Amino acid sequence: MKALSKQTRSVKPAEVEKKWHLIDADGLVVGRVATIIANILRGKHKPSYTPHVDCGDHVIVINADKVKFTGRKMADKTYYKHTGHPGGIKETTPAKVLEGRFPERVLEKAVERMIPRGPLGRAQMKALHLYAGTEHPHDGQKPETLDVASMNRKNKVTA
Repeated sequence: MKALSKQTRSVKPAEVEKKWHLIDADGLVVGRVATIIANILRGKHKPSYTPHVDCGDHVIVINADKVKFTGRKMADKTYYKHTGHPGGIKETTPAKVLEGRFPERVLEKAVERMIPRGPLGRAQMKALHLYAGTEHPHDGQKPETLDVASMNRKNKVTA
């Protein structure tokens, strides 16, 4: 029998084993699915979680253009960005972004704002693969499907 250790085990980057998860975001609530994705990217779902090591998994999200908002957020919520020039603040709504050229950006920014800033956060964000349609080029990695809608009844909009 192995003796119990009273020290917390810190995982080294070489010991991390990364898995692949597939999420179908069709009809899912943006904030709720973004929280689940952010936790998987950080590795918080693993017992070997180490805050200063990228121990998260890869996440593939399909149908990222079909995410939903609750209430009137689709029209009332505003996103701000600054061009870098004086008076260069721009604002847009989620409805405009979802109808635009890169509709997956709504979910990407929601997840990005839940990940810590810095080199570790940038490395973790590289493990996020968002696609507006149902096709993705990661079949070779054999991703396991994650049914977010069945985790909680509030995760999916039913209206």
